[in-house]
Amino acid sequence: MSRLANGVRVLTLRRPQVASASVSVYVASGSLHEPRVFNGIHHALEHMVFKGTATRDARRINLDAERLGAEVDAHTDKDHTAFHLRGLAEHATEFVRLLGDLVTAPTFPDDEVERERQVLLHEFADDEDDPASAAFKLFDRACWGAHPAAWPVIGTRQTLERFTREDLARFARERFVGATVVVGAAGDVDPQAIERAAEAAFGGLPEGHAPQVGPPEWHGELKSRRWSGAGQVQLVMGWPQPPLGDGDTRSRLAAALLGEGMSSPLMHRLREQRALAYYASCSADLFVSSGQLVVEASTAAGQVADVVSETLAALRTQAERLDRDDLARARRQLAVRLVRAGERPARELEDAALDLFALGRVRSVAERREAIESVPAASVRRVFEAMAAQPPAVAAVGPVGRAVSARLREVLDAPAGPAAA
Repeated sequence: MSRLANGVRVLTLRRPQVASASVSVYVASGSLHEPRVFNGIHHALEHMVFKGTATRDARRINLDAERLGAEVDAHTDKDHTAFHLRGLAEHATEFVRLLGDLVTAPTFPDDEVERERQVLLHEFADDEDDPASAAFKLFDRACWGAHPAAWPVIGTRQTLERFTREDLARFARERFVGATVVVGAAGDVDPQAIERAAEAAFGGLPEGHAPQVGPPEWHGELKSRRWSGAGQVQLVMGWPQPPLGDGDTRSRLAAALLGEGMSSPLMHRLREQRALAYYASCSADLFVSSGQLVVEASTAAGQVADVVSETLAALRTQAERLDRDDLARARRQLAVRLVRAGERPARELEDAALDLFALGRVRSVAERREAIESVPAASVRRVFEAMAAQPPAVAAVGPVGRAVSARLREVLDAPAGPAAA
């Protein structure tokens, strides 16, 4: 990793065995860093930089990438925004130049703003029609209350209907700066050539400042929403975890141990023993300033309280005693995931960029692998102990009437009983 004079970090992962190249620009600013009245502005920015620059219109932007056979992509998350080009390794420096044009010289033409506003509203309507998406948005509010960590990345209809060209330009000036930008390339690429291309494309950015926001406080609330026409309840529940880079291996091991795979304790309870769900999953969703261990499942309204009860019992079991075989399974699952990420340069590049945002350095594959193997069982068990001592956040969306909500409240308020296997 190298750093330009204005603070832009240049990250190159040379992988000679890969004939393609993944080039991305990561900006350490996302929905977490938005004022309430502009919730969703980063998502709009993600779309709008592709609609025109000082030298290219929207069609030329796409044509310049596609004439090289490159795939164009972008995404917005709570703690970052990213832009990607993937194609032949011989075009990597050209990808840096093309992405640099998007980030350093967007013009946000008025006619394109109005057209893309309609596209964004269609995307928002599709998201609003998805009960699973609604459950996760409700879950974030149950976790973090009114903190920006609870705000949806996609934003609000009000923001999408009223943002202006001037709003987009102001946020781009404030957030697309040297202090927030990481330029990354992975594949069979020349690190020195990438650095020269990054200097030419991004060296003119002002240094600026990275946006700051305090960590959220855990609320651990129960929230439900009745969804007419839904046959199943979309259930999401979880507990707070340290942020990315602060003990994240312990959190990921705990999530994999509890609920990754068909043999996991969670799936054994919910599916094999009780037939309460077709499938359930567990993950550690970790960000720069916060984290959650998340359980999601879909079940019948009359069984949702039982799913919550059995999940709590499975968690208490791990807090009392970890099964050696389950921990070994979880270690191997994470190790395989790490190896697979190394075989996908784009995934490895994003992990490295997030390391830079969270830690200021990039952890090697060997370091990550060592962390997976060396975390003591007692440390993983303490993760479960901490969760067992916290009220979970629970969100349920579907045919959830008063009786179902009342039963959920009873389960959550009941004293912890024995954690039967």
